[in-house]
Amino acid sequence: MTTDGFTTCLWFDGRAEEAAHHYVSIFKNARLGAVLRTNDAGPGPAGAVLTVEFEINGQRFVGLNGGPEFTFTEAISFQILCDDQEEVDHYWTRLLEDGGQEARCGWLKDKFGVSWQVVPKAFLEMAHDPDQEKAARATKAMLSMVKLDIAALRRAYDGE
Repeated sequence: MTTDGFTTCLWFDGRAEEAAHHYVSIFKNARLGAVLRTNDAGPGPAGAVLTVEFEINGQRFVGLNGGPEFTFTEAISFQILCDDQEEVDHYWTRLLEDGGQEARCGWLKDKFGVSWQVVPKAFLEMAHDPDQEKAARATKAMLSMVKLDIAALRRAYDGE
């Protein structure tokens, strides 16, 4: 990976490498990058993972083992735009593995506390429809869901 451009840094409490491997296993277009280990100068014991680089769908990330001082909140989330229900189900299931938590409206927290929005592209098309009644019906249906269901959203959008 290169060192120019825009990179999102995620602060973990000793689990950066585990998180990077987990995310790379979930997304088709993903890869691991360089791992930086501490040396005798620290911080922490020599040889411990300090940072790990990874890339998902062209977005570069660096996982930093920064310690327990900071944790993730819902104020920052990553939105995954999905082509179909199979994709929604895949990301929903995989990101909830091993202790993730469901939230409302297609949101979840993974086992590391990172918030994700798993959103079907079809819902965005419905919500942006110039016919405000259709858009409102789809939005009302979305607001009542946990994991988004494209067929149910479509039925609401169509007024069924």
